[in-house]
Amino acid sequence: MKKILLVVSSLVLIHAHRPPAHAQGDGDQFLDGIGETALVARYLFNGSPQDLSRNSHHATLNGATNAFTDDPRFGRVLSLNGTSHVNLPGDLLDDHESLSVTGWLFLRSADPWQRFFDFGQDTTHYFFCTPVGAGPDDGFRARITSEGWESEQGPAAPRLSTNQWIHIAVTLDAAQKRLNTYVNGRRVAQSSNVNLNMAQVLSETGSENHLYIGRSQFDSDPHLDARLHDVRIYSIALTDQQVATIYSNKLSGASGSTSASISGSSTSGAKAFMAGITSVSDVTAETTVGHLPKLPFTVPAADANQTTGLMVRVIWPSPSNNVQVLQPGSYSITGIVAGTAFKPVAKVTVKRGSAAPAPARVLETFPLNRVTLERDEQQRETQFMKNRNKFMQGLAESNPDRYLYMFRDAFGQPQPDGAQALRGWDSQTTRLRGHATGHYLTAIAQACASSGYDPALQSNFVRKMNYLIDTLHDLSSRSGMPTNAGAAAVADPTAVPFGPGNTNYNSDLSTNGIRTDYWNWGKGFISAYPPDQFIMLEQGATYGTRNTQIWAPYYTLHKILAGLLDCYEVGGNEKALQIARNMGLWVHARLSQLPAATRISMWNRYIAGEYGGMNEVMARLNRLTNDARFLEGARLFDNINFFFGDSNFTHGLAFNVDTIRGKHANQHIPQITGALETYRGSNDPKYYRVAENFWDITRHSYMYSIGGVAGAKNPNNAECFTAHPDTLFANGFANGGQNETCATYNLLKLSRYLFQFDPEARYMDYYEQALYNHILASVAENNSGNTYHVPLNPGARKQFGNGNMSGYTCCNGTAIESSTKLQDSIYFRSANNDALYVNLYVPSTLTWSERSVTVRQRTDFPYEDSVRIVVNGEGAFDLRLRVPMWAAKGFHVKINGEQQSISGTPGTYLSLQRTWKSNDTVEIRMPFGFRLERLMDQPNIASVFFGPVLLAAEEPDARTTWQPVTLNGSDLSESIKGDPASLRFTIGDAKLKPFFETYDRHSVYFDVTLQ
Repeated sequence: MKKILLVVSSLVLIHAHRPPAHAQGDGDQFLDGIGETALVARYLFNGSPQDLSRNSHHATLNGATNAFTDDPRFGRVLSLNGTSHVNLPGDLLDDHESLSVTGWLFLRSADPWQRFFDFGQDTTHYFFCTPVGAGPDDGFRARITSEGWESEQGPAAPRLSTNQWIHIAVTLDAAQKRLNTYVNGRRVAQSSNVNLNMAQVLSETGSENHLYIGRSQFDSDPHLDARLHDVRIYSIALTDQQVATIYSNKLSGASGSTSASISGSSTSGAKAFMAGITSVSDVTAETTVGHLPKLPFTVPAADANQTTGLMVRVIWPSPSNNVQVLQPGSYSITGIVAGTAFKPVAKVTVKRGSAAPAPARVLETFPLNRVTLERDEQQRETQFMKNRNKFMQGLAESNPDRYLYMFRDAFGQPQPDGAQALRGWDSQTTRLRGHATGHYLTAIAQACASSGYDPALQSNFVRKMNYLIDTLHDLSSRSGMPTNAGAAAVADPTAVPFGPGNTNYNSDLSTNGIRTDYWNWGKGFISAYPPDQFIMLEQGATYGTRNTQIWAPYYTLHKILAGLLDCYEVGGNEKALQIARNMGLWVHARLSQLPAATRISMWNRYIAGEYGGMNEVMARLNRLTNDARFLEGARLFDNINFFFGDSNFTHGLAFNVDTIRGKHANQHIPQITGALETYRGSNDPKYYRVAENFWDITRHSYMYSIGGVAGAKNPNNAECFTAHPDTLFANGFANGGQNETCATYNLLKLSRYLFQFDPEARYMDYYEQALYNHILASVAENNSGNTYHVPLNPGARKQFGNGNMSGYTCCNGTAIESSTKLQDSIYFRSANNDALYVNLYVPSTLTWSERSVTVRQRTDFPYEDSVRIVVNGEGAFDLRLRVPMWAAKGFHVKINGEQQSISGTPGTYLSLQRTWKSNDTVEIRMPFGFRLERLMDQPNIASVFFGPVLLAAEEPDARTTWQPVTLNGSDLSESIKGDPASLRFTIGDAKLKPFFETYDRHSVYFDVTLQ
C-alpha cells in the first residue's frame, strides 16, 4: 500500500471552463506571442544597426558605406555588398546554451559559403548558417563545432533561391540535442544527437568571441551579398509553431500568440501517487458581505493506514469577482484534489458586518549596523558571508562616475576624465537608464551600514555615497532654474514645454537627439533622462523602442527615489532627502492634475505603466517630512483595477478576489508593498487587506518551491504569473525561465513588512525558504554575477550576469541590494522593547542598544540542526524563537544546559519569558527531516527538502522529462542516503546537494513514485 505524505504544497487539475489568457500589452518587445525575456537581440536594420530589444546589444557595420537602401517590400533594409558585414557584441550570448536566429534574407549571389551568421571564437569553435553551401541539394546548412570543420554537426537542405525575400530560421535545442533549419516558416532539415551547445562554442570572456552577420570565421570564405531585414536572436530553441508564427505574422501584419512547453507527466502518475487516499473532509467558512471567503489550502484526509495528521491540497474555484458574496446567506463551493476523484465541499456563510480590523504595526527592525554576520562554529564563512563579500568587493572597486554618467548626460554636463557609461539597460539610448543608479544608491547606503567590521571599507562607501549625493543634488538644483540672471526657465512641473526644435514630446536619447534644456523641466526634477517619458505616459504612450514609445519612467524613478531615501534613512545623508522631496513634489504636481481615468489607464498599461513602488516612496516621504501632499501622492499611484477591481472599488484584492492571474509579476509586487506603506500612513484598512490577500494568494497558488514566482508558458511570458491560479504544471515552467529574482526580492520585502504588523511565523517561514533557496542560490560561485530568472525545468542551468558590475538588468540591480543587507531580518524587536524575535538561524551578533544587550548566535546551521544563543546583558524580556514549519520532528530547548519541558508547534513562535543575565545560553535543537513540496495540479512532481534546504540533483545533460525517483512513502529517509553535515545525499543514482551550492546543470523537481 502506498503512503501519502503530509502535503505542504501540491497542485490541482485545470478547470476546463476557464478561458485562455493572454499577456497584456502591445510593446514592440512582446513579439509574435514570444515573451521578451527570450529575446536577446533584434536588428530591424531599417536604417540603423541598433538593437531594438531592451538589452541594447547594438551592432556595428564593418566596411559598409551607404549600407541601408529602400526596398519595396520592407521599406528601409540593410544591404551587404560582399565586402561588408555586421559585428555583434562579443558578450551578447553570455552563458546561453540554446539559441535561435531568424531573419529575412534577399540573396543576390550564389557564391558558396557565404554566411548568414557565424558566431564563434576562431576557426575551430563556431556556429554558422550558410544559405549557399557547396551543392544545390545540401547548400542551406547550419553547423556547430568545437573542434574544427572536420567535426561539424548540423543539417543540410537545398540551397536558397536568389533575388527573392526568404524567411530563414535556425534553432539549436541543447535539451533535445537538435539543430533545425526553417524556410518560410517550415522546417526543412533537422539533425539529432547534436552534443554541443553555445556555452561550449563561445568563450566566457566576451572579447574573445567574434559574432558576425554576413561573414565567416574563415577569411577565405566570401562575405554575404544580400539584403537583410528583422534579424532576431533568441536564447531558447523556438518551436516549429513559433517559427511559423513569426513568418506568418509578418506576412499578415498580425501579432498572434504561440506557446511552448516541456515534456510533462501523465495524469496517471498523479493518480498513482494519490492512490492511498480514502476520504477528504469538507469544510465550513464564514465571511462578510463583499469579501470572498478565505478557504483553507489544505484539508484533513484519511488513508488506509490511518496516517495521523494527513492533509491534502485542495484547489478551489477562483472567481474573478465577488458576486457570490454581495448578499447575506450561504452557498457551497466544490474543490478538487489533484490525482483523485474527491471533490471536497466548502459551506460558506456570508454575514453582514465589517471585515476584521487591520492590525497596528507592532514590531520594529534593527538598523543594519546593529547586526553583524559571523563565521560558523567550524570557522567557515557562511553562504551569507560569501555572498556579502563578493558584492562588497565589487562595490568597493566600483566607480560612481559610471552611475552618474547618464544623469550628467541628460543635464548636458561634462563628464569627468575617463568616465564611462554603464552597459545594458543603462546605455545611451536605453529608456530605463538611471535605474541601476537607484539600486546602487541603496546598496552603497547599506554597505556603509553593514561594513563596520572593516573601517577602511566603510570609509570607501561613505565617500562614494557623499559624492553621489553631492552630484545629484547639484543637478537637481538646476532643474527649472535660469542658467543665469534674466534667462528664461520653467519652474512649474505641469508646464514643461517640448524640447528645443521639437513639435512633440519624444523619447529620443541618442547623442544627437536628447534634449538637455533642464531649465525647462520644472523645479526639482532629477532623472537620467528628460521629463518627456513621464509626459508621454500621461498621453497614452505604450511600451516599445520607437521614439514615440517609452519603457517605464516611474519604475526608474522609484529606484532613484528609494535609493535617495535609503541614503538618508540608512546612510544619514541629509541632502538625499532634499533631492527626493523636491522630485516627489514634481511628481505630485503632475499626477494631481490628471483625471482618475487617465491614471487607471496608465497604471494598467503593460510595462509602460510599471511604477515599481512609487506609492511606497511617496508614503515614505510623507512619513519623513510630515507633508500630506506625499500621502496624497501615494494614493495617486493606486492601481485601482488591481487593488479594488474597478473605479467603484467593488472587488479586487481588497475583497480577496484574485486579480493576479496573467499579470507581469515584478510590475505588480512592489505596488503591494506600496499599498502597505500607504496603510501605515493613512490607517485605511483596505490597503492592508490588499497586501495581506495578495501575499496569501501568491504564496499558495503561484509559487515555485524556491519561493519564486512568474515563469508562465500561458501567457507565454517568463515574467508573468500563470493565466490561472494553481496551475503551475499546466501553465508554468516557461522555456524562457521562471522565478525572476527581483520578484522574489520584492516578495521578501513585502513579507518582512507584513510580519511587522502581524507577527505570524508563516511570513518568516516563507522568508527563510526564499532567502536560502532563491536569493542565496542566485549568486555566481566566484564573483558577484547573479541570475535574472532561476530556471527549474528538468536539467536546467542558472545563467549569471553582471559579475563585473558593468551592465545591469532589474535583477542585477536588486542583487546588489539583497547582498548588502543579508542580516536585515534575522532579529526583530517589539515596539516597546519587551520582546526579541529570532526569525532566522544564522551565525550573527545583535547589539540591542535599547536594552544594553547583545545576542550572539553560534551555529553551523543549516549544516547542523542545533543553535546556541548567548545573551550578554541583563533584564526581563521575552525571547521568541521561530519554530520552523518544517520542524515536524520536534523543537527542543535547553537554558544553561537544563532541558526545558516545553515544545514548540511548527509554524509558530516559542516564547521564553525570563529575567536574563549575562552569559545565559539557550540551546535549540530542531531535527531536520526530508519532505516533499509538490506541484498543486500534479502532486507527483515534487521538490525534495531537508529541513529548510532545497536539494538539487546534479545532471550531466539537459533533460526533456522530469527526473524519476522512487521513495519510501512511510519514511523518505529510507530512500535518501547521505551526510547531513555536508548536505550531500543520493536517491538511487541521483546525487543531491543544496540548490544554493549548485552552479551546474540541475533538477529540483522530480517525478516521484511512492512505495
